[in-house]
Amino acid sequence: MLDIRWRAGLFICALIVISLFSWLISGAITALLIFSTCLLVYILNHIFWLHQLQTWFKKPILKEIPEGFGLWEDIFTILLKYERNNTFNQTQLNSALERFNLATSAMPDGLVILSASNEIEWCTPNAEYQLGLDLMTDKNLPIVNLIRNSQFIAYLYNEQYGEPFKLKSWRNPDLVLEIQLIPFANNQKLLISHDMTQLDKVDVMRRDFIANVSHELRTPLTVVGGFLETLSDMEGAVPEKLRPYFAMMEEQTIRMRRIIEDLLTLSTIESNTEEPDNSDIDMPSLLKSVQNDAIGLSQSLNKTKHKINLEVDSTLNLSGSIDELRSVFSNLVSNAIRYTPTDDAGKSGEILISWALQHGEPVFSVRDSGIGIEQRHIDRLTERFYRVDRSRSRETGGTGLGLSIVKHILIRHQAKLEITSELGVGSTFSAIFPKARIVRPK
Repeated sequence: MLDIRWRAGLFICALIVISLFSWLISGAITALLIFSTCLLVYILNHIFWLHQLQTWFKKPILKEIPEGFGLWEDIFTILLKYERNNTFNQTQLNSALERFNLATSAMPDGLVILSASNEIEWCTPNAEYQLGLDLMTDKNLPIVNLIRNSQFIAYLYNEQYGEPFKLKSWRNPDLVLEIQLIPFANNQKLLISHDMTQLDKVDVMRRDFIANVSHELRTPLTVVGGFLETLSDMEGAVPEKLRPYFAMMEEQTIRMRRIIEDLLTLSTIESNTEEPDNSDIDMPSLLKSVQNDAIGLSQSLNKTKHKINLEVDSTLNLSGSIDELRSVFSNLVSNAIRYTPTDDAGKSGEILISWALQHGEPVFSVRDSGIGIEQRHIDRLTERFYRVDRSRSRETGGTGLGLSIVKHILIRHQAKLEITSELGVGSTFSAIFPKARIVRPK
């Protein structure tokens, strides 16, 4: 098939040749008349087919595309092929879109696509049900106009989407949702809402069960411990041969009592949905007290005391619950003491407690020169009762709940725990608080 330009050029050349022959035979006027008439017919033919093309474009039905004539036959043939491919691709795209809609509708989670300005672009039926949306009326509306929850709004605008956010549905108070935001192309966000109602109920039952059992066990353990202590103190009440067994029973009773107290503390923290008491904390004073307690603990556990150093930014204070954060700092420091033993030469371990700004965020850290932790254990350290070395934990008097308590208190303060360690060298536990909790002394 010749190019359209070549065909048009050949027609013009042929017309010029015919006109020249006419000029030689019949004169210039006849030649000019023939040339003008042919050129006019040629132009009128193009205008006619342009009109046909324009008429078809107004209502582009594939079966009604004109057949064309001459140059226009090729043009309409190419256009027909293009339209057929376009129709096929459109059918394929519609089929893929329909399958995508069916797949997303079958998902138990709700999906919402948000624009760069947090406006709703699309959502699934489950998202409409869970979040109280209506795509027909809410499309292109800011999501904060529809989900008027201060914690959700803070989560959306803080742009810290590493952890999901738990939200109670305002449509159904019994519905508990887990919200996760995932940024993707062009500053858009994918919001995923997961129904956590059943898991939340199970979690509440578990917490209540642990709290109730721990509470019920505390009284009989106190009674048993009291009788053991009384019998041990009574002269002649316990034969000398049995005293080691009584000492073991007392030790295990104290250990059980410690576990129960920690379980009750953990249950109280987990079930407390209220914001912590946000008072201004004098960090230098609090950390000095924590250091003094640590020195006392070190002296009670070892003949050679640990070297416990304190580095504090005296111009940096924190907003939060002083009792809860004292528990966090004390737990981290006491763990460092318990897992930093005296070496064979009698040399005590070194522990550094520091409080300072790091990358603009307030950070409390405890660095020790202890036994260290293998990397495979680090991610599980905050699980309840998880122990790297069970025999070692029993020796140090740990309950396996300290770091779990630390994690939940930090979550209540929008903070996070970071752990770095090297086996045989030591560990660093860092509590990183948000900038919003910084308080400068007046």
